Amino acid sequence: MPLVCRLPAPSSLLGSRAWAIKRCAAPIRSRRAIAMQASSQLVEALDPVQKRLMFEDECILVDEKDNVVGHDSKYNCHLMEKIETGKMLHRAFSVFLFNSKNELLLQQRSSTKVTFPLVWTNTCCSHPLYRESEMIFENQMGVRNAAQRKLFDELGIAAADSPVDAFTFLGRILYKAPSDGKWGEHELDYLLFLKRDEVAVNPNPDEVAAVRYVNQAELKELVRQADAGEGGIKLSPWFRLIVDNFLYKWWSLLEEGKLGEAVDESTVHWLL
Repeated sequence: MPLVCRLPAPSSLLGSRAWAIKRCAAPIRSRRAIAMQASSQLVEALDPVQKRLMFEDECILVDEKDNVVGHDSKYNCHLMEKIETGKMLHRAFSVFLFNSKNELLLQQRSSTKVTFPLVWTNTCCSHPLYRESEMIFENQMGVRNAAQRKLFDELGIAAADSPVDAFTFLGRILYKAPSDGKWGEHELDYLLFLKRDEVAVNPNPDEVAAVRYVNQAELKELVRQADAGEGGIKLSPWFRLIVDNFLYKWWSLLEEGKLGEAVDESTVHWLL
């Protein structure tokens, strides 16, 4: 129903101007109060660890060509109402860690994650932050530093097991995905492969619910289960986009020792 502000009759309009303004402004204040209360309730509902990260971490805002245009809190960058303004596109990365048998390490995101809790996804997905060491554009060094940091934070993988020069940067994707109506993602995502013989994994329960290694056939079965709605299996939207568009081809090149053939440092692939 449209908002109706009832004004006094013309003969008394001048003397009643303050009354009219008050009557019209009251509903506006009420709507603002409701919005503020809803926002406060949204924040209070967050897990304490995730709440801290949401407000302490500053993401790197970029344009569609990956030029830095600013920074904002992780909280604002993942609110769907702000994403829809088109101003929250930010840098991210997705790591794919393989062992000596060319099996891919997957993680199931923690139940307390704000976006996409309990979904299965690639080894590690996060953001370079608005800090000097993670904004170095040359040779993707900022993203590499962030990936090393988050592999330790989420999976307990030591820096010695994930040296920054061991990552193979394969390319970038741009995508947008709602999570639950309140939260979502709008990211320019750097895709990194890493192959290591023996890696000690000690998942952080605030970030990760479970981990498992899979070969290509096992991943295809997991995808089938997700599509069929079997066993409550769900995949993150960015992981599914990468699986559908790139992963199996790149994985085969890795097995053949030809991964370098897949590297594309110039293109931003739009997967919207």
